[in-house]
Amino acid sequence: MNRLTRRFVLMVVAIVTTLSIGTAGFAVIDGYPLFDAFYMTLTTMTTVGYGEIHPLSHAGRVFNSFLIVFGVTTIFIAIGAMTQTIIELEFGDAIGKRRKKRMIDNLKDHYIICGFGRVGNGAAQELSHAGVPFVVVDINPARVERATLAGMLAVAADSTHDETLRLVGIERARGLVSALATDADNLFVLLSAKGLNPGIYVATRAAEEGAEAKMRRAGADAVFAPYSITGHRLAQSLLRPHVVQFLDLTTKDVGDDIAIEQVRVSRASQMVSKTIKEMQLGKEVGVIVMAIRKETGEMVFNPPAETAVEGGDYLIVMGRPGNLRSLETLLAEPPPARR
Repeated sequence: MNRLTRRFVLMVVAIVTTLSIGTAGFAVIDGYPLFDAFYMTLTTMTTVGYGEIHPLSHAGRVFNSFLIVFGVTTIFIAIGAMTQTIIELEFGDAIGKRRKKRMIDNLKDHYIICGFGRVGNGAAQELSHAGVPFVVVDINPARVERATLAGMLAVAADSTHDETLRLVGIERARGLVSALATDADNLFVLLSAKGLNPGIYVATRAAEEGAEAKMRRAGADAVFAPYSITGHRLAQSLLRPHVVQFLDLTTKDVGDDIAIEQVRVSRASQMVSKTIKEMQLGKEVGVIVMAIRKETGEMVFNPPAETAVEGGDYLIVMGRPGNLRSLETLLAEPPPARR
């Protein structure tokens, strides 16, 4: 039952209930015939004011006083709800689009998901779980409605058009996921996104063999081939099941108490040029450094204690969410000194 239907049902129930109470009250208190009691209730609720059909006793007039207040209030609320429903039916799409545009215009450093199929839905669920702002774009209205019902900000449009990407704030976005049905469409979105925002991080899917290399040459920062990855993981689960179990643990099954995060080392941080041993992250902060992604692009796995961190490096760490936030504060630029 949608919102408008539910509102109409509640309105009808309220009116019928009031009519029933009034009819029963006049019939019981002053012995009105049922039709006369119903007619008296109806004229009272609608403020027609024809007067008493039959003389009312003192108790009947007391009951009628309460019925006037409650019945007239019910009618006014019903008229207001009916008016609001008509306005929403006539102008609901325009109002909804204007509200959605305001929400998108307020987005900054957000993510864009192009395509809300199985891959796009999975990406949206992950971003939603992470609590980061994002907007879904899909040409299929049914998929957009499904995303909206799930509490996501979604737009029904063709993401291969530059106008659509501008509509969802491509210039202000931090990253984009292209999960459309064909490699050609994904490549088109990739080129458009990089053209409108050269600094945006684009992750895309590649279905056909050889498409991954083309997309990387076109500027994709990350390319995932679902069929190739699935086949590789299936074989690995047979050959190295414990390794696959660990990879699953680190990517999706860590749990609410433990998370894996990347934390950037600010160039102005007090930790710059210090070694992992000197920072005492395990003892003082309670996190485990699994790898360091150097600014040059080099990935140092299981870094030795003597490894020094530099500004622009990313630490790949595991720990509790609170400890990870403490590490972000520790590696961030210190606040300016008060004068």
